[in-house]
Amino acid sequence: MTKKIIKLTINKGSDGMRFDRCLSSLIPECSRAFLQAHIKTGKASIDDEVCLNQRTRVSAGMKLKVEIDEPEETAPIAEQIDLPVLYEDDDMLIINKPWDMVIHPAEGNRTGTIVNALLARYPYMADTMYTSGGRPGIVHRLDKDTTGVLVAAKTPEAQFRLSRCFADRKVSKTYLAIVLGVPREPTKQLINMLGRHPVNRKKMAIVPRNGKEAVTIYNTLHSGFYQGVLVSLLSVNILTGRTHQIRVHLASIGHSIIGDKTYGNKRLLNVERQMLHAWKLKIPHPSTGELMSFESPLPDDFQQIVDEMKLHPVQS
Repeated sequence: MTKKIIKLTINKGSDGMRFDRCLSSLIPECSRAFLQAHIKTGKASIDDEVCLNQRTRVSAGMKLKVEIDEPEETAPIAEQIDLPVLYEDDDMLIINKPWDMVIHPAEGNRTGTIVNALLARYPYMADTMYTSGGRPGIVHRLDKDTTGVLVAAKTPEAQFRLSRCFADRKVSKTYLAIVLGVPREPTKQLINMLGRHPVNRKKMAIVPRNGKEAVTIYNTLHSGFYQGVLVSLLSVNILTGRTHQIRVHLASIGHSIIGDKTYGNKRLLNVERQMLHAWKLKIPHPSTGELMSFESPLPDDFQQIVDEMKLHPVQS
């Protein structure tokens, strides 16, 4: 077990919150129960004084410190996994990511990930394990059940430059989604703050404070019926890359992605996974700066639903 010290300063937005809830909002990667256990064992302090009471109210300007217990992480192993390739050169690999595949190893998914496959495909990447934070080649993510265009870097330099392109919003990302119902507004821009759900820390939610701006633009392409339920096919552009952004935004306006077991109505349709596909991506090449465009064909299960929908073009 390793120790990690986290130091925080309370801002005005967290003024008056309970100690445990404040820590949970500021350290979203840790569950509230996990942090409560650390408080009870004297591993959290307020203004350098150990605080054992999780209900203590905090004030703006207070200094918090938590000593986090972290299990030792084992280095991911190389695995011979076939990756559907859309494009490859000396700097990057463009993958047509299948569904049910995780990007990098984490608790519960130590094998079978994109990183495991990259390590087998490019053994030299093992040498950059430390400098890449244990995620060689990874510059952005797609959810486990989301399919489509995924960019991977082949060198540390390319990884840095491609990561900067995503951070600086120089990447254009267009998704396709099949959602319940038909949006009242055929085209709309959604802007709000996303953060961890206040109760279920595995979910994201629209929050009034302590979140990050998320911008999503959808366009309704078609509507129709699938399994007797009215659904729509949307193209979706995201100007930011927040966790679960599209899924949360579409669910927030009453049109959750079909098959989404976290944010959707899983009782309405018999769909194995969420119907969200990373369709198109444009990104500057890490060496030349040339704008590169990539498109991923629809996976079979997505295409089958589109084919079975009695499609009706939406009048704009």
